[in-house]
Amino acid sequence: MTLTIRLNDKEQAIAAGQSVADLLVTHDINPQGVAVALNGAVLPRGRWAETPLNEGDEIHLFTAIAGG
Repeated sequence: MTLTIRLNDKEQAIAAGQSVADLLVTHDINPQGVAVALNGAVLPRGRWAETPLNEGDEIHLFTAIAGG
């Protein structure tokens, strides 16, 4: 079974039962320096593995950029 979510404003089909942490692994995203917003709220890193994704969820990934 698959679910449809929005990842950074693009629809994505994912396997049912995936967590936020699973999503990052599936998309080969290094979690170092990444922040996750789920349905408009920042999700603490410690909850990524325990937070399941549901049909219609909206996920935004933000990366830190160093500059001067």
